[in-house]
Amino acid sequence: MSPMPAPLSVREPLPVVLAGARGHGRSHLLNIHRLERLGLVRLAGVCELRPLDAAELDGLGDPAQSDDFEALLAATGAKLAVLSTPIQTHADMALAAARHGADVLLEKPPAPSYAEFRRMADGVAQTGRACQIGFQSLGSHAVPAVRDLIADGAVGEVRGVGAAGAWVRDEAYFRRAPWAGRRRLDGLDVVDGALTNPLAHAVATALALAGTTRAEDVAGIETELFHAHAIESDDTSAVRVATTAGFPVTVAATLCAEETREPYVVVHGTRGRITFWYREDRVLLQRAGHGPEETVYGRTDLLENLLAHVADGTPLCVPPEATGAFMRVVEAVRTAPDPLPLPAAHWRAETGGSAPRRVVADVEKLVDASAEQLRLYSELGAPWASPAPAEAR
Repeated sequence: MSPMPAPLSVREPLPVVLAGARGHGRSHLLNIHRLERLGLVRLAGVCELRPLDAAELDGLGDPAQSDDFEALLAATGAKLAVLSTPIQTHADMALAAARHGADVLLEKPPAPSYAEFRRMADGVAQTGRACQIGFQSLGSHAVPAVRDLIADGAVGEVRGVGAAGAWVRDEAYFRRAPWAGRRRLDGLDVVDGALTNPLAHAVATALALAGTTRAEDVAGIETELFHAHAIESDDTSAVRVATTAGFPVTVAATLCAEETREPYVVVHGTRGRITFWYREDRVLLQRAGHGPEETVYGRTDLLENLLAHVADGTPLCVPPEATGAFMRVVEAVRTAPDPLPLPAAHWRAETGGSAPRRVVADVEKLVDASAEQLRLYSELGAPWASPAPAEAR
């Protein structure tokens, strides 16, 4: 009989390299610090164009630093790589990490095109290394709980799943990096945009609750892409996914709201509905013959889950194949006509904050109506939403 694997808490801390430690990468740095205190990992290296200073590394010792990712992997012998880098670098860096023997936590979106996604996922699999995609919301225990409610018929037959995301992003957000707000850069696909990056969790979570996670679960996709800011990509968008299960999944998103609100996903059934505020792990069940029931669930940290997977085969929360349907949406956005600029009559400039921003009139109402009615902006009568939606297969 083979020996039982040792608990994570009594193993040697695994050396980890973090690529991209500023911006959103800061959250990964802090999480690695937390796991260091638990004795699970050791920050062996940081890959950044400009080295982190002592204040940024407070409490994290003196890890190796380099802007050469592969050299850093080789020098540190890293067994884990956390990648929080520009979208167009994801596939190559994940493959490099896997070739060097490191398991990978890869930020979303995993790639800027479906072809790049397949190259990354298939290539990592061939090395035998594990890859976790950084959709934190899919680590929520609410996701399987809602799926169980649906399977048990708590709200009857599913008629569709809608998601709504209304956030505020100012002009500085789109200037924070050369790739921000871009569809392409230096001849490479980037496909930054409301649906594919900042509110990508709304898309992935809606698809997960619908049981539509694999690429082959998607029967067709319609997109409506617009921008109020002076950018290449979309900041106000909607998508409708036709699923092989026979019902639609819609997501309406904007970065031009009056104020930021919690994004949510709603499952519409013939006898009720389930609303999931995925950043809060909060679920509201409303069904015929019962009072409303609200539950807040726990969440599994994706890096801890990856560690457990490496140690004892615990299933990954978000393996690449579980994001195939999401990547079909990314591909539909990538191949759609370029987003249309919103006429100036339908947005206003706000200059009172830290940086100027643009607010689309009544966009929050449209986002909510889309999630409620499973319709796109043009079908809701938005005066700026024409021509007809682009269709992709």
